Amino acid sequence: MRAAAKPLQFWHPASLVATFGGIGLLPYAPGTWGSLAALPLAWGLQLIGGPLLLLAASLALFAVGWWAAGHYIRRHAMEDPPAVVVDEVAAQWLVLVLMPLEPWRYLAAFLLFRLFDIVKPWPVNLADRTIKGGFGTMLDDVLAALYAGLGLLLLTYAWRIF
Repeated sequence: MRAAAKPLQFWHPASLVATFGGIGLLPYAPGTWGSLAALPLAWGLQLIGGPLLLLAASLALFAVGWWAAGHYIRRHAMEDPPAVVVDEVAAQWLVLVLMPLEPWRYLAAFLLFRLFDIVKPWPVNLADRTIKGGFGTMLDDVLAALYAGLGLLLLTYAWRIF
């Protein structure tokens, strides 16, 4: 990656989106903070417009996050900087589209998403290593979200059996 241009100021729109209003600048595990911040917002979106609104918001945030993360990455000359957490928020919302408004299900969705985002099973790890820029930053989290969603469906099915 080439030398960084002047880093983005906090109030730059790309910085605000990429760090999700500064959540990504919190110390210790910014991705977890981003995923955690996504929960009450997802709950509110679900209350207002149900799962379709949450899905639309997740897709819209993915698109805007792609731009913002790419801009942030270029200006800071660092692939997938820890401060960029818009990817966690968009992906966490995607997992929550499957969940009814029940706190324990939101907790399960949060824990499974964090697990798959951290562990990065194949092809999440492949996307993380090979696809760069804003799109790559967003994509690996969406793939982790798909694993978490599948895990939630399996848990729900298993729970009904027992």
